[in-house]
Amino acid sequence: MCRWLAYSGPSIHPDEFLFRAENSLIDQSMSARLGTTPTNGDGFGLGWYGARDDPGLFRDVHPAWNDDNLKSVAEQVSSGLFYAHVRASTSAGISRYNCHPFRHGRWLFMHNGQIGGYDDIRRSVDDLISPTLYRHRLGATDSEAFFLILLSNGLTENPKAAFEKTVAAVERIMQAAEVEAPLRLTATATDGEAIYAIRYASDDHAPSLYLGTARTNGEVSLTILSEPLTSVKEDWREVPRSHFVIAGDGAFTEEPFTPHG
Repeated sequence: MCRWLAYSGPSIHPDEFLFRAENSLIDQSMSARLGTTPTNGDGFGLGWYGARDDPGLFRDVHPAWNDDNLKSVAEQVSSGLFYAHVRASTSAGISRYNCHPFRHGRWLFMHNGQIGGYDDIRRSVDDLISPTLYRHRLGATDSEAFFLILLSNGLTENPKAAFEKTVAAVERIMQAAEVEAPLRLTATATDGEAIYAIRYASDDHAPSLYLGTARTNGEVSLTILSEPLTSVKEDWREVPRSHFVIAGDGAFTEEPFTPHG
């Protein structure tokens, strides 16, 4: 399973979390503590918001621990909202188009988990993507498909409703195809203002997701991530299964999540 983190707060250099933290994202790419797959070496990505309206994006297929360009970018870029992801492929091949985050306009999206039986139901899942958005389908992952379906279901207008509708639609396809494997996901989307995230599974084994709040020079920073960056338990709070999180205005909002629509 992949590992990811989303940060919102005072502008910092991403290398603080990617390379310098006790349990940095690079350490997680080599030896994840909570993921079912300890090694996440099938590519990486960094997305960030800066002076321009649309986010910057840097992705490649190398293992994150073995890419000097990632380290250089993370040391030099400064951002108050960024996404970072290290990938463990579940089915789709190793390709830059299959690396997270995915970008569309001002939006970024990342995902950990998988749609059960995806190889057998891919065509039906892709049919949920609006024809006007399907031309943006460049890779082969269930993650990219999920993002484009979210956009098709009104992500830009009502993020929670879009997630509810998308999960419900995918589960209907799985049930119709008699897929026994579960749908499991943690996912996050942002428009550069608020961060939206979900922890969900159709069984009792949702991927891990944590929240962290810190204060630096009087400013609050918020982090949503697959696993804590430090061993200080008081710094992190686990998101309950079947919950939707909004990070904005220096605080988290958590709401129960039930697919419907």
